[in-house]
Amino acid sequence: MKKTRKPGSGRKKLKPEYDAGKNLKEQMESAVALYNSEMSLQAIGDVLNLNPIKVRKLLITAGVYESDVAERVRETFEEYRETQDYKTSILSTSSTLQLSKASVTSYLPYQKGVYFPSTEKEKISVGAERQRRYRAMKRWRADQTEDNFWGVVLAYAGVKFKTYSGLPFTYEIKKGRNGEYTKELWIDRREKSKSLAWSSVLLALGNIKEEVVDRPKALGDIRGVTYIYGMFYRFGLINVPDEVKEKMKHPQNRKK
Repeated sequence: MKKTRKPGSGRKKLKPEYDAGKNLKEQMESAVALYNSEMSLQAIGDVLNLNPIKVRKLLITAGVYESDVAERVRETFEEYRETQDYKTSILSTSSTLQLSKASVTSYLPYQKGVYFPSTEKEKISVGAERQRRYRAMKRWRADQTEDNFWGVVLAYAGVKFKTYSGLPFTYEIKKGRNGEYTKELWIDRREKSKSLAWSSVLLALGNIKEEVVDRPKALGDIRGVTYIYGMFYRFGLINVPDEVKEKMKHPQNRKK
């Protein structure tokens, strides 16, 4: 006699403990650690038992891999993504750059089931965060557009800054209902948070006239300029008087 199947008694998972997202996250963290030690993609693949192309995709997802091709694919894809869905954007990018669909996909970050860097407190690693900030700043210095500067601000979210008087602060950038970042910085001074408008940051950026900026107000009579001053110094966009450096204590990476 044939047994009647109980409702909900579907086929059991072969590996109920397997978590694809967690597995990819662990692979990515391992790949980043090895990449930061200057190992090649092939060598990393050998250690992790992965295809070098997958290693590269993991590193791209982590935001630490950089190449001309990867940059072209990312920029082209993001342009199409503004008006097209994900799959169509891949096809358009493939056609424009004369690359196969598989090649385009291999140069884009994972979209599902893996940890994505954000401006929240969670971090992949100190090395990965440092690489992301370096790449964002390099991109902006090469092409000083508003979008590229926004990339710098995003990359530094959660990093510790100090004001002119030496008070520590950080900022975060939240996402709206559509999943996109809002153009507003939330300054965290521990006891309370204050919002800083993106337009204020841009206004101060346009007001940089001298290499050494004596005080925050020299950037303009702008709401929240004391925080912008600390950010710009940490970014390496301005220098400050020697006596102020003691209070701010941030290493300079200013390029002449």
